Amino acid sequence: MRIRLVTHSTRPRGGVVHATGLAEALAARGHGVELWALAPDGEPLYRRTDVPVRLVPVDRPPEEPADERVARHAEVLAAALRDAPPADVHHAEDYLSARALLALRQEGRVPAVVRTVHHVESFPSRFLEECQRASIQDVDHVICVSRFWADRLREEFGVGCDVVANGVDAARYAACPDDRAAAGRRLGWGARPTVLAVGGVEPRKGSRTLLEAFARARGRLGDGALLAIAGGDAPLDHGEFREAWRRDLDHLGLVAHEGSDVPAGVDVAVLGTVPDEDMPALYRAADVLAFPSTREGFGLVALEAMAAGLPVVVTDLPVLHEHLTDGEDCLMVPVGDSGPLAEALVRAARDAAVRDRLTAGGVATAARFTWERAAEEHERIYRGIGA
Repeated sequence: MRIRLVTHSTRPRGGVVHATGLAEALAARGHGVELWALAPDGEPLYRRTDVPVRLVPVDRPPEEPADERVARHAEVLAAALRDAPPADVHHAEDYLSARALLALRQEGRVPAVVRTVHHVESFPSRFLEECQRASIQDVDHVICVSRFWADRLREEFGVGCDVVANGVDAARYAACPDDRAAAGRRLGWGARPTVLAVGGVEPRKGSRTLLEAFARARGRLGDGALLAIAGGDAPLDHGEFREAWRRDLDHLGLVAHEGSDVPAGVDVAVLGTVPDEDMPALYRAADVLAFPSTREGFGLVALEAMAAGLPVVVTDLPVLHEHLTDGEDCLMVPVGDSGPLAEALVRAARDAAVRDRLTAGGVATAARFTWERAAEEHERIYRGIGA
């Protein structure tokens, strides 16, 4: 099959990571695969891949309203795709790329649109809500990465869909050559007890709850305890939330620093996007992963950390209950409650028996989710819709 996967960005957000891993696995099964992505300000894809990548440059003025940016970016993407040769499958990873493909379907250039829905957002505008609705109800076939969101789509949008879980390249994260000490030196914080969060500072990632939990836990985590926050770059503006998060820092007496370096005296290091080749070392350099999200599509970051042998603490979201088990491969805590989160972080970081149990269980869980399996299931779905 000739398969075209389309995503809104080159940066390592969930849909982009999903598109890249799926594209590689489908190509390994003998299909002709292309990965199309909008490239903000001409940026390259977040990591190297042997799959053909078609980058569509687009600018991103900082003051442009989200509605205008989404509409314009979808038009730019559609314009680039108009010149592409025919494909058997056109698969959108998000509402923006679905908007572009739906416009081409209306013109008769695309026979059908497949959409992966990772989760449903609550948007601040009617325009974005309509973009999301159309990307769910107006496409030809929907795939979800969890049963929870598949049920939500059926109940709220009247849409049936297939469920195909994410994959994770477990061998890659397990094969990091650094031990904890070497990885800590490489990342710049050495042996300091370190809580890692991946996903940046934004509401959905529970960032304010995590900050309060870290402040409550740091005295028990050990001397020089550090909260390291990697990733981010959400497609929507969370400026007001980040300002509130910064006020929390002052209230809690924490010192933060933004940048890839970690100066002495810093309690919270906001690292930004970490190069993909450094992610295995990042997981190895921490003592526990904090994943206090309020909403997730699947929770791939938790699986990556587990594959790397890092104990994880997650919120007890229904979607995470589908593949994680409290006390066996993770510790689960209530959403939005910093007290239980602080206690769980200390247990996972400092209790050797808990660490050993979670590490062994996490490695076993991560091994069950492969991109090869995901590709095989997508292959079946594509054939079922006539591709």
